[in-house]
Amino acid sequence: MKRTLLLTALLTLGMAAQAQKMTRAKKTIVAAVDAHEQELIRVSDSIWAAAETAFEEGTSSRILADYAERNGFTVERGVAGMPTAFVATYGSGKPVISVLGEFDALPGISQKAQPTKEPLHPGAAGHGCGHNLFGTASLASAIAVKEWMQQEGISGTVKFMGTPAEEKFFGKIWMVREGLWDDVDVNLSWHPAAQTEADVQSTLALVDFKVEFFGQAAHASADPWNGRSASDALELYTTGINYYREHIKPTVRIHYHIQDGGQVVNVVPDYSKIWVRVRDTKREGMMPVYEQVQKMAEGAAIMANVDYKISLISGIYEVLVNRTGGEAMQNNLELLGPITYTEEEQAFAKKIQEATGKPQVGMDSGIRPLEATKEHPGGGSTDVGDVSWNVANINLGVTTAPKDTPWHSWAVVACGGMSIGHKGMLYAAKALGMTMADLFENPKLVQQVKAEYVERKGDVQYEPIIPDGPPPIPDSE
Repeated sequence: MKRTLLLTALLTLGMAAQAQKMTRAKKTIVAAVDAHEQELIRVSDSIWAAAETAFEEGTSSRILADYAERNGFTVERGVAGMPTAFVATYGSGKPVISVLGEFDALPGISQKAQPTKEPLHPGAAGHGCGHNLFGTASLASAIAVKEWMQQEGISGTVKFMGTPAEEKFFGKIWMVREGLWDDVDVNLSWHPAAQTEADVQSTLALVDFKVEFFGQAAHASADPWNGRSASDALELYTTGINYYREHIKPTVRIHYHIQDGGQVVNVVPDYSKIWVRVRDTKREGMMPVYEQVQKMAEGAAIMANVDYKISLISGIYEVLVNRTGGEAMQNNLELLGPITYTEEEQAFAKKIQEATGKPQVGMDSGIRPLEATKEHPGGGSTDVGDVSWNVANINLGVTTAPKDTPWHSWAVVACGGMSIGHKGMLYAAKALGMTMADLFENPKLVQQVKAEYVERKGDVQYEPIIPDGPPPIPDSE
C-alpha cells in the first residue's frame, strides 16, 4: 500500500511539473479542444458512419467544411478541380501554417463499433485507416489555434486543407499542382496509428498505372485460331512481373490487381485490364522499375499478338522528413503525456487482438522516443509526400487502435467508431495545435524548420506524377 501511495504521489508531482511547463498558449489550445470535445466526436462519428471512398466523399467533406465555417473560417470549396477538396482559412499575414485533413474510407470493410467482426452495412466501405479521426482532429487543431489567435491578438494565418482521395487517386497531388501550398511556411500532418510518436520516418514512393490489352474474340472451341487472346497477354505479363521480382532490390514492391480477365469461358477474350503499382523507398529507385515493367507489357502484347495501352493513374513521392519539426512535436507529446485508457477500453482492445490472432496486450499508451531517421524505411505510401517536397512538413502518429492491429481492416474501423479512436483524435488535435502555437510564437523555429527543408530537398525539381488534365472524378470519366 505504501509503495502504491508513493508511486501515486510521484506521478502526481510529475504531472504537476509537466503542467508547469505548459505555456499559456498551449493551455489555451488544450482547453479549446476539450471545450469542443462532444462536437468533435459527433463530427468524427458522422464521417465514420458515412464511410465514403475516394472522390465520393460528398457528405464527409461537407460536414468538415460546414463545421469550419461555423467556427469562423472562410472556406473555399471544390478546389483544384475536385468537388470534395476544400481550404478553410483564418487570419492574414505571416507566418502561414497549414494542417492536412483526410476523410476518405476504404471499400468493403464496413464494421460495427464492436470487437468482433460484423459489418455495419454488408459490402460497404469502412474507415480502416482512421481518416474520420484524421480530418476531424486536424480541423479541431486549426479551430483551437484560431480561438487562441483571436484571444491573444496573434497575427498570421492558419489553414485547414481538406484533402480527398488519399487511398486511391491521391488528391493532394492536384492540390499541389494548383499551388495551394505556395504561400505556406510550414505544414503539419498526422495519422492514426498503433503507437504515439513524432514521425521522422519517410514513406515509399509509388506509381500507379493500368495496362489494357486488345485482341480478337473467337469461339474458344470451334475456331480459337481466329482469336487473339487479351487474357493470354495479361497472363504473360503477370508471369513476367513475377519472374522480375528476383532481380529487384529488397526496397522495391510490385503489386497488381486484375480488373478484367475476360467474361465467359467459351469466348477468346478480346479485352483485359490490370492495375499495377510499383513502390520504392526513393523515387529515383522506383522510376527504373516502372520503366522496365512498362516494357514488359509491350513484350506480353507481342507474344500474344495483341495491342496494348498503358495509362498513368498517378504517382507519389516519398515523405521528405523534417527532424527540426519532429523535435518540436516530440516536446509537445512529452508535455501532454500518454493517453490513458479505461479497463473497458483495454478489454475491447484485447478482444480485437484475440479476434485478429495477436498477443492480447491491449493498448500501447506510451510515447515513443524520437527515433533516428532510417534511410530505407518499410511501410506504406502517402500523398503527404508530395506536399512535403513543396513545403516544410511536420508529421505525427497517434494511437487509435490496439498494438499489432492489422491496418486497413475491420479492426481499425471498429476502434475508430468508439472511445479508443476518439481519445486518439482529441490527443492529436492538442499535439498539432500546440506545435502550431510554437511556430506562431517563435519565428526562429519557423526559419529552422524551413532551412532543414531546403537543405534536404537540395536541387530536386518537383514534378507531379499525374497525367495532364483534370483529376479522375468518377462522373467525368
